[in-house]
Amino acid sequence: MRNWLLDNIVPLGLMVVAVLLLWLGGGRGENSQVMRRVLGVLVALAVLGLSVTGAGKDIGTWLANLFRS
Repeated sequence: MRNWLLDNIVPLGLMVVAVLLLWLGGGRGENSQVMRRVLGVLVALAVLGLSVTGAGKDIGTWLANLFRS
């Protein structure tokens, strides 16, 4: 189920988000609002990527090692 979601739903969702961003803000010339939404989408994709790959533990360990003496 996880592989099917990653292979099918995630790319379709990204395509829908891209089309909506272009349609909502691109036609009216509101580039700053479009870029704000794109930043939100990128943050959401980063969180999704961390949760899917399991890299959160490695990043947490790296951050903890930064503050150890």
